[in-house]
Amino acid sequence: MRQATATFWDQGYAGASLDDLSAATGMNRPSLYGAFGDKQTLFRIALDRYMDESRATMIQAFRAGGTLREALARVYQAALSRYLSGDVGGRGCFLVSAGLGQAVVDPVVRQTVADGLHELDRGFERLFSRAYEHGELPPGTDHAALARVAGVMVNALSVRARAGETRQQLEATITATVDLICGPRVSE
Repeated sequence: MRQATATFWDQGYAGASLDDLSAATGMNRPSLYGAFGDKQTLFRIALDRYMDESRATMIQAFRAGGTLREALARVYQAALSRYLSGDVGGRGCFLVSAGLGQAVVDPVVRQTVADGLHELDRGFERLFSRAYEHGELPPGTDHAALARVAGVMVNALSVRARAGETRQQLEATITATVDLICGPRVSE
């Protein structure tokens, strides 16, 4: 399954032919059909598998503690590590890179993508609520709106990684984003 996921991640749903998937998995077409039914089902399984792995990574990053600045940097770095995991360059997020294209025509994939985005928003919202309780955010901060902005930056990192930006460029974006949310780092 890992090889099929990599093929969809790199080529997208439409770009991944059955021949590509057969070659990647070492299974001939009849075996693929026997194991998964069809390409759409195989894609959905790959997407669900990716979501499970990403969820575990992000939950760990969100729950590790520290200041808001430390937590945000850790969450963004965890995402970035996944986005730059391709053998030939930055892949971005499977959900964004491959899922969005298929979401237009597949309501199950559309719901999976929406659920993933909203789950990320909720993680940031919980993070911002804790930070507010510790006095790290000013009164009147709209945690839900700020969470959507923070989540959009995760998606932007994905797109920019897929477009070929370097780790150094993406890390500079992370630093700027954390500074925008937390305020500039104060020299000690």
